[in-house]
Amino acid sequence: MPVINERHQELKRRRHRKKVYAKFKAKLAKNPSNDEKRKMAGKLRKLTPAAEELIQRWNLES
Repeated sequence: MPVINERHQELKRRRHRKKVYAKFKAKLAKNPSNDEKRKMAGKLRKLTPAAEELIQRWNLES
């Protein structure tokens, strides 16, 4: 069974986050409801340690 080194794991995580960010930005362009924004903020918090900065930048929570 092949073992992925740390660098490859981090690259894989970055690529995944990039895809998720693109999906969230597409949803934000459609003017989502406050409930949808709250759900997106929760998912971002699970996805990345820099979530609070992104939530403020994207105006997901007031």
